[in-house]
Amino acid sequence: MKLKKLLLTSALFLAAYSTMQAQQTQVIAHRGFWQTTGSAQNSIAALTKADSIHCYGSELDVWLTVDNQLVVNHDDIFKGVIPQDATAAVCTAVRLDNGEPMPTLRQYVLKSRELSTRLIVELKPHRTPEQETRAVQGIVRMIHDYDLEGRVEYISFSLHAVKEFIRLAPAGTPVYYLNGDLAPKALKDLGCAGADYALTVFRQQPQWIKECHALGMKVNAWTVNNAKDMQWLIEHNVDYITTNEPLLLQQILQENKQ
Repeated sequence: MKLKKLLLTSALFLAAYSTMQAQQTQVIAHRGFWQTTGSAQNSIAALTKADSIHCYGSELDVWLTVDNQLVVNHDDIFKGVIPQDATAAVCTAVRLDNGEPMPTLRQYVLKSRELSTRLIVELKPHRTPEQETRAVQGIVRMIHDYDLEGRVEYISFSLHAVKEFIRLAPAGTPVYYLNGDLAPKALKDLGCAGADYALTVFRQQPQWIKECHALGMKVNAWTVNNAKDMQWLIEHNVDYITTNEPLLLQQILQENKQ
């Protein structure tokens, strides 16, 4: 009988520990871990470095080129090139600040197969819904072809793109809307996995964090680089924080555990 009680107590402790671990705020590196030597925003190096410090996820931005290829970059105009008006060859001829060529999504995905961090794929808003639909189709197909469906999440400021990801990605794939103008219930009704909003939105509407959790949804805040803001979000039990300072956030999370 004593042994059974001991085993039961141990099981309960492990379950509680696992729950605590699951509730730990996770770190997402914004455009990868780029504020470090040899890296640059949305570079392959930034992805690799985000993985090397064990980030939950590495965020990246995707454009559809004029020849229907997918490239990774944040800006709508980068060093004189407009990705959605250029060919993939023109885009990949542009050099990032660390000397790498602008990567294709295929290169990113291939590298990701060697790593463990999740890909947080943001589709940038394009000029037409048709472009966004083609982009979503290409992204979802590529993630399937490289067997990464269990390690990807999709985000966008475009409501059309969000709806297309929900429609085309496998059921259960996390999809988030970034714009900050929809309440948790509206996100739930759309099929979103949660709220992925700017810090300012949650500062103004802190009750949305609890509402999301009550609805069984997750919460991410972006782009948070200040220690006090990180601490506020941790105290409000957000699930993820997207940051340009992943090491700082990891340090604060570690201090909170002590």
